[in-house]
Amino acid sequence: MSSMVTSAVMHFGEMGSRWGFNRTVGQMLALIVLHDEPLSAQEIADALNISRGNVSMGLKELQSWRLVKLHTVPGERKEFFVPAGDIWQLANRVFEERRKREIDPTMSLLRDLLLDQPDNQQEVAAQKTLTEIHDLLENVTTWSQELQHLGPDKLNTLMRLGSGVGKVLELKDKMMPGKSVANDK
Repeated sequence: MSSMVTSAVMHFGEMGSRWGFNRTVGQMLALIVLHDEPLSAQEIADALNISRGNVSMGLKELQSWRLVKLHTVPGERKEFFVPAGDIWQLANRVFEERRKREIDPTMSLLRDLLLDQPDNQQEVAAQKTLTEIHDLLENVTTWSQELQHLGPDKLNTLMRLGSGVGKVLELKDKMMPGKSVANDK
């Protein structure tokens, strides 16, 4: 690996734990994504100086996240691996898996707690806050799912707008005093 690729692979390993998988799996994903040719498990093990067993477990995890896929190389008996899509598709899959593993269970718990009848004033206050958390997570989840259905070009355009969206909302507030975004539900 070149020093640039090594640096990126090591960094992505550190980021892997923040994305929901361990350091080695993050390094494997970066190596596969940054490599222009399909990689065998042995090539991954050699490049990262890790055991074939560790590579095998990591590849299974990456496949369960739908981030890498098998690639057949004519004339080769070994299994090779490539990214399971472009960068946008991979990012969407990470977001989707994180939603399934983190947001969905939280939403389920919140719904259950909000169905309970409060026993006292403290629980009434707690339910009010839990409702706000639920509504925020529901809005973020709905918004992120809508973003996932946009193509890369539209997502790029939306992200380039950046602070421009905030400026439009501020202008709307100036033109329509008394109507805030929170009231727009």
